[in-house]
Amino acid sequence: MKVVETRKIDRLGRVVLPIELRKEFDIADNSDIDICVDDGQIILKKTEPSCKICLSTAELKEVKGKNVFVCADCRESICK
Repeated sequence: MKVVETRKIDRLGRVVLPIELRKEFDIADNSDIDICVDDGQIILKKTEPSCKICLSTAELKEVKGKNVFVCADCRESICK
């Protein structure tokens, strides 16, 4: 694993991601980030949209223009 940069954590537990990384990974203001733990390491991952019902990532549509996604199968089930 490559260390890109070292940053301090503030008293509230926050850390700032370098602008270069945010641009490279298309992380905008208010983006969701997954915090994962694997073999004693803390890993930050850009959250990928998924269906709020079944967690599928296929054929997603926003609900009423909000950042809430539902897949085609769940939309069909809801409409029945």
